[in-house]
Amino acid sequence: MAVRPRDDPRGAPDGDPGRGRTGGGPDPDGVRAADVIARGVRGAEPGEVPGRLCEVAVELLPVIGASVSLRSEGMPVQLSASSAQAAHLAQIQATLGDGPCQSALEDGAPVLACDLTSGQDAGRWPVFAQQATEAGVRAVYAVPLGSGPVCVGTLDLYRDRPGGLTDRQLHVARIVAGVMTVALMALPHGAEPGTPDGEDWLSGLAADHDEVYQAVGMIMAQLGVGADDALARLRADAFARGRTALDVARDVTAHRTRFDRY
Repeated sequence: MAVRPRDDPRGAPDGDPGRGRTGGGPDPDGVRAADVIARGVRGAEPGEVPGRLCEVAVELLPVIGASVSLRSEGMPVQLSASSAQAAHLAQIQATLGDGPCQSALEDGAPVLACDLTSGQDAGRWPVFAQQATEAGVRAVYAVPLGSGPVCVGTLDLYRDRPGGLTDRQLHVARIVAGVMTVALMALPHGAEPGTPDGEDWLSGLAADHDEVYQAVGMIMAQLGVGADDALARLRADAFARGRTALDVARDVTAHRTRFDRY
């Protein structure tokens, strides 16, 4: 289910920190969220902030895990997660090229998959829903980082039982996503401690994603196909074997798997 601006009777623009509030009085949920966010990121290096904010989301919301991924051609770039389980769920979506994360990027609005065990959510992403439930997740909420052409990715939240988010909880999720967006946009380019001058900050945060594209290049050379076809072959092989695209990519780059031998 995508929550769009026109669906909100308050009429606040998508991404507005005031969304979910009534009137112009104090916002206790926002104040508490701000306090927890400030405590959670205190003392963190810039590159650590996305991971800290994933942990903050779990503290503030009725979820068991959170991950953040950036929009990218081909596959979303997973940056951080609050746990190995959350990272695995993000990798499943990246491998399939389907799921609430991808839908939120396409819709430009939060997508609340409230019950992956049955009904319309299970039917909308049937393969992802099956794999998510096998991993112990029953509901997923994907919140865009930004909006429209400046949507840079998603904050994905995972829950171990069916159910939605209340207006107040969605308001808090938007606050965390807004801070995440600002943090990502503010990350220094080539200025992080220990990185060579001129190195893009993303290469440090998304080193795993680099392995995927290295593997895609090797598959292109092995099969004489283009990048899109090579990525599709990688994803298909991962799906057929019940693995993630990253797992298969690591086998390719380590020369344990060759696609021209199939």
